[in-house]
Amino acid sequence: MASSNTVLVLGATGGAGGEVARQLRDAGWDVRALKRGAAQAVEHKDGILWIRGDALRHRDVLDAAAGCAVIVHAVNPPGYRNWSQLVLPMLDNTIAAAIAQGATIVLPGTVYNYGPDAFPVLREDAPQRPRTRKGAIRVELERRLEQASHAGARVIIVRAGDFFGPGAGNNWFSQGLVKPGRAVKTISYPGRRGIGHQWSYLPDVARTMVELLARRDSLEAFARFHTAGHWDADGTRMNDAIRRVMLRRTGAAPRVAAFPWWLVTLASPFVATLRELREMRYLWETPVHMDNARLLAVLGHEPHTPLDAAVEATLAGMGNLPPAGRAAMAAA
Repeated sequence: MASSNTVLVLGATGGAGGEVARQLRDAGWDVRALKRGAAQAVEHKDGILWIRGDALRHRDVLDAAAGCAVIVHAVNPPGYRNWSQLVLPMLDNTIAAAIAQGATIVLPGTVYNYGPDAFPVLREDAPQRPRTRKGAIRVELERRLEQASHAGARVIIVRAGDFFGPGAGNNWFSQGLVKPGRAVKTISYPGRRGIGHQWSYLPDVARTMVELLARRDSLEAFARFHTAGHWDADGTRMNDAIRRVMLRRTGAAPRVAAFPWWLVTLASPFVATLRELREMRYLWETPVHMDNARLLAVLGHEPHTPLDAAVEATLAGMGNLPPAGRAAMAAA
């Protein structure tokens, strides 16, 4: 098993990978990151060593991972393009590098690999019988990781609900509820009142991964954890938090409207992201609540930012809020 304090982050230019990379750096890790199209072969920036390379190239990943104790696999094709053709080959490269180094793979997981038969409360060992194409790929992805854990690699999977947070990338918060770069006048909510939904603040999930990595030697070779995040028991809590933040920062609270599923249906044949959103609609039609008992048994707690603070940081990062000075004038 590699014992260095060096980690390779794949997907560090994205939301999840970037947040994990920064938190690992701040925790004292030597962080490397693979970046396509980098101007220089190697560049130090913001305390991270950026290496020119592509997660789809086997040799690039093997070379970048040399001497690493951990590989964070947070890479996804941009905009969901060719997702089904690219996700598994990228993972295979990570697995090969981890086996060669005796390294631990860390994967940000989702609930996509579960079908409705596993709801409403999700535990780590719940049956994985998804009804979607994307869910089936997630199941295969985890199956390959479990196989890798018997071949010299170690694996930590941290599953979470719908991400939100500064720079979180493609997610329901920034592509469904509100639109980046403008004051929020309307919240478009995809679910129905009374249907519970789970949200996960990305910095909290990243902190969970960092804390689990500090205990990785005591975990089983294939370790899976669920985070509880922010549970919206009736589909109103997130909307109310957005309204409170906007009222405090701008003096006006947005209204809540139903998400236009009809428009997604019409446009999904032409827009890959909308096709993915439509495929995940079932997650808004039934409560999905993740049980974090196993995480609590290991860490004793789950990193947790208060909802209003998390929402405010998210909206600020998306450009939805005025600067502090203007906010004070609006509220006066």
